[in-house]
Amino acid sequence: MSQAALSKWQGITQVVVVGLGVTGLSVVKHLQSLPYDLTIKVIDTRAQPPGIDDLDESIEIHTGSWQLDWLLHADLVVTNPGIALSTVEIQQVLGKGIPVVGDIELFAWAVNAAVIAITGSNGKSTVTDLTGVLAKSAGVNVAVGGNIGVPALDLLDESIELYVLELSSFQLETTSSLELDAAAYLNLSEDHMDRYQGMDDYGQAKQRIFMHTKTAVVNRDDRATYPINNHTPIVSFGFDEQDFGVVWLEAQEYLSKQGQPIFAIEDLNLVGRHNVSNSLVALALLDCVGVGCEKVSSALKTYTGLTHRCQLVADNGGIKWINDSKATNVASTLAALSGLQIDGQLHLLVGGVGKGADFSELAPVLSKLNVQLHCFGVDGDDFLSLHPSAKRWDTIEHILEGIYSQLKNGDAVMLSPACASFDQFKNFMARGDEFTRLAHYYSGFLS
Repeated sequence: MSQAALSKWQGITQVVVVGLGVTGLSVVKHLQSLPYDLTIKVIDTRAQPPGIDDLDESIEIHTGSWQLDWLLHADLVVTNPGIALSTVEIQQVLGKGIPVVGDIELFAWAVNAAVIAITGSNGKSTVTDLTGVLAKSAGVNVAVGGNIGVPALDLLDESIELYVLELSSFQLETTSSLELDAAAYLNLSEDHMDRYQGMDDYGQAKQRIFMHTKTAVVNRDDRATYPINNHTPIVSFGFDEQDFGVVWLEAQEYLSKQGQPIFAIEDLNLVGRHNVSNSLVALALLDCVGVGCEKVSSALKTYTGLTHRCQLVADNGGIKWINDSKATNVASTLAALSGLQIDGQLHLLVGGVGKGADFSELAPVLSKLNVQLHCFGVDGDDFLSLHPSAKRWDTIEHILEGIYSQLKNGDAVMLSPACASFDQFKNFMARGDEFTRLAHYYSGFLS
């Protein structure tokens, strides 16, 4: 344990963890591993929170409501990122001067290796995963997680040389000490407006990724991604020849660094212009930590992307079935549509929990496509005015059952909902798995 980490824990004996689940369990496990005499308590407002059966019997837990007395007598409160700092009970804790942090802040206190982090409204999971894959291919002992896959605290290991973390705005709200070798802010678009007071508030939360970073990787086409602190060194990415960008050479387009071609874009296995951008970010981040582009070209060529993100799950009878369940906001669906090449008609499935979003930005894009719009879920009605073809359905299963007999060679069926999933599914993964299962079933009739 470093001296800096030791200083963070001085005077702390009573710790309350708010919110269980995978992240909460990782926090409790980490706290128990520390060489301090800590009293750990857990609060979860759910009656039967996920992970409760895995909790050590020595840990006292309160479920079904808040336990304000515990909170107000704590030396430290570690809260789940899903709980807003504006929550009345958390505000009372802050009002008493009790520190409120998240799991990423605890990670920051403990980590002793290089760290790369990625935030943004869209694309951060692909960039995080790709960066990790490329680093591993270059021989780096790398650990990947955070808001994707494994909680950050579960990644901690003395053998790790590089951590690659996806960080959401929710996680960044409670993080103030994380020192980064490079931090990427990919883009800013409307999302989580049910939690933030507006775009400025949302953008400020993401700006926290630059608090202690050596280099900021920013989007040349989105000024909101630039650090407010003008003293932070910048590396940028975009679709021109500057910095990390694209160039044309002998009628072929290449990923480039400082105008020099480094990788032919046609050799990417990823679909869409947004994935050209994602590849540039991964290369830029690794370049910041001394992993050169030449070391990762083979892995970049074979990388096929994340499950549930523009994933081709079936292609029978000349009909493509595309699982883009991870598109939980409008900008993500727009990115997916910009990268599509379809000979026939697109059957687009949208809907779920809209999180207060404005879907009107989809209308002009849909008007240029040969599309049938299929709307489902609790906020499915909000999409009906976007295109003349829009039809209301109850579920994904009803949609595919209703349309499979109409599909023709060259058509595509894509789930890209622009909404969260928790009205009908546990998470976007479960939604994507259900679409994939049904796609395999119905495409079997068409092969």
